[in-house]
Amino acid sequence: MDLDRTDQRILSVLQGDGRISNRDLAERVALSPSACLKRVRRLEQIGVIRGYLADLDLARIRDSVTVFAEVTLGRHQVADFRRFETVIAAIPEVVEACQISGRFDFLLTFVCRDIDHYRELTDSLLDSDSGVSTITSNIRMKVSKGFSGYPLA
Repeated sequence: MDLDRTDQRILSVLQGDGRISNRDLAERVALSPSACLKRVRRLEQIGVIRGYLADLDLARIRDSVTVFAEVTLGRHQVADFRRFETVIAAIPEVVEACQISGRFDFLLTFVCRDIDHYRELTDSLLDSDSGVSTITSNIRMKVSKGFSGYPLA
């Protein structure tokens, strides 16, 4: 991808404030508003900017527990990975799923009402035809550093 310094500055500002006005963004990156808007639209069209999200404080909305689950599949054929990915795509409580290298196959992030809710979901995964062999659970105790954007430099 051919992104220049101005594109990187635009992306950096948008990561910190996705609701910034085009006029303020243009001012921050030293462009005219029309040139800035053209660049942002291009970044959206080529898929560098996939969307805009609100950063919610879930604790102020409802009780929840976040669990990081290390998942190992029983078999390791391409079809097994695809089947598992299809199953987890349908579970709204799985907010992130990453296939990884190492001693397990996937790292999932669950956000559930409580531990019982999480247990019900993992029991269902283990009992289903998802191919899951083992699940090791790690409960988030606190966030020491939250995600605040990707390093672009």
